Amino acid sequence: MVFSSLFFLYIFLPANIILYFLARTNRVRNWIMVAFSLVFYAWGEPVWIFLLLFTAFLNWLLALTMEKHLGTPRAKYALVAAVAVDLWLLVIFKYTGFLYENINAILGTSFRDPGIALPIGISFYTFQIISYMADVYRREVEAQPSFLKFLMYVTMYHQLVAGPIVRYQWIAQEIDHRRTDVTEVWNGLCRFSVGLCKKVVVANAAGKLAAQYLDGDLARLTTTGALFGILMFTIQIYYDFSAYSDMAIGMGRIFGFHYMENFNYPYIARSVTDFWRRWHISLSTFFRDYVYIPLGGKYSHQLRNICVVWLLTGLWHGASWNFVLWGAFYGLLLILEKKFLLRGLQRLPGGVGWLWAFLCTLVGWSIFYFVDLGRLLEFLPILFGGRLAPDPGLWVTVQNNCFWLILSIAFCAPILPAIKGLARRYAVQDGQQAALVAAQAAGCLGLVLISTAYLVGQSYNPFLYFRF
Repeated sequence: MVFSSLFFLYIFLPANIILYFLARTNRVRNWIMVAFSLVFYAWGEPVWIFLLLFTAFLNWLLALTMEKHLGTPRAKYALVAAVAVDLWLLVIFKYTGFLYENINAILGTSFRDPGIALPIGISFYTFQIISYMADVYRREVEAQPSFLKFLMYVTMYHQLVAGPIVRYQWIAQEIDHRRTDVTEVWNGLCRFSVGLCKKVVVANAAGKLAAQYLDGDLARLTTTGALFGILMFTIQIYYDFSAYSDMAIGMGRIFGFHYMENFNYPYIARSVTDFWRRWHISLSTFFRDYVYIPLGGKYSHQLRNICVVWLLTGLWHGASWNFVLWGAFYGLLLILEKKFLLRGLQRLPGGVGWLWAFLCTLVGWSIFYFVDLGRLLEFLPILFGGRLAPDPGLWVTVQNNCFWLILSIAFCAPILPAIKGLARRYAVQDGQQAALVAAQAAGCLGLVLISTAYLVGQSYNPFLYFRF
C-alpha cells in the first residue's frame, strides 16, 4: 500500500482517523495505531510482518535488560547483541545477492543466488531501532517498558517504509502523553496534501521524462538529451522523497506526533557540504551521531571517519557498486571542501557556490541512477559534451512541458513558505484571518482533487525510496 493510492486516500486513512479520534484514551489509540500500521505493512508482503515483529520484540527485551544492568559488562553485551542481530538481518535480506555475485566474480565460483526478497522499509526501521538501543545505552532515554508502545514506535506506518528516521527520544513524551487539537490536525492535512501533489503531479511526470531519455539506447542520446534526462531525475528524486516526508510529517501531526524535517530545499545549497545538511537530514544526522562522532569526528582521524561514513551511506542506499561509487564520490567531494575549497566558496559570490554544488549533484545523481556501471561509463562522456548534436525531439518535449518545468524548478526554492508568510502578514494586518483560512482550505482541497484526477487510471506508483 502506498500513500499515493486511491484506496489509501479515501478508505484506509479516513478509517484510521475516524477510529483514532473516536477512542477516548491514548491506550486504545495506541492499539488502533499498531493495528493499522501492521495492516499497512502486511498489505503487500504479509510474510515480512513476522520479521518486523521478531526484530521489535528482541530489541525491546534487550533494551530492558541493558537498562537493568547499565554500568556493567552485561549492558554492553546486550547492546552488541542487539546491533549485531539487527545488522545481520539487514545484511542477509539486503546484501546476500550482492555478496554472492562478487564472490563468484572474484573466485570464479558459481554459487547460486538464493534470491531473498528485500522486506520493504528494513533499512529505515533497522536504523530507528539501533538509534533507540544506543540512546538507552548512553542513558539519553529510558527503555520503554510497554511492548505495545515500543511496537507502535517501530511500526507507525507514517514513516515506517521510507522515513524520516525517527529517534525514540524525539517522540518519547508524545508516545505517552500526546495531545491533538484542531490546529495540528488541520496543519497535518495541509502538509499531507502538498506532499501528495508533489508526488503525483511532479515526481511521477518527471520520472516518465527521465526514463524516456535515460533508459533508452544511449548510442542515440545527445548531450542535451542526457542533461535533460538527468535534470528530470534530479527533480523526480527530490519531489518523490520530499513528498513522502511531507506526507509522513503531516500524518504524524494529525495523530499527535512531531517528526523532524527531512529536507530543507537542498537544491539551493552553495556547497556540497551545505547540500548534505539539507538532503535526507534524518539519515545524515544518524550517521553523524552514531558513526562519525563516535569514531572521533573532526578531532581524531577525520578523513578516515568521512570515508567510513560515506562507504556506509553508499551501501545503505543499495547493494550495488554504483552506490558504493556514489558514496565514494561524495566522500571525496566533502574531503576536498573541508580541506581546500569551502572557505574559498564562501568568499565567492553565492552563484558560484550554487553552480558548483548543483553540477556535483547532477553527476552524483547520474552515478546513483545507473546501477549498470557499463551504462554509467557510457553516459558520463555524453553528459560532459561527448555528443553535441541537434535534438529536435527534446525541443518539442520542453515546449510541451514548459509551464510544468518552470513551476517544478521554481518550487525547489523556498517560494511557498515566502508566499505563506506574506499572506499571513497581510491577513493579520487587515483582519482577514478567516479569509486566509478559507483560501488555504480551498488550496489544499484543490491539490487533493488535482492529485485524485491524476491517480484515476494510473498504475502502481511506489515511492523511489521504498527500494532502499
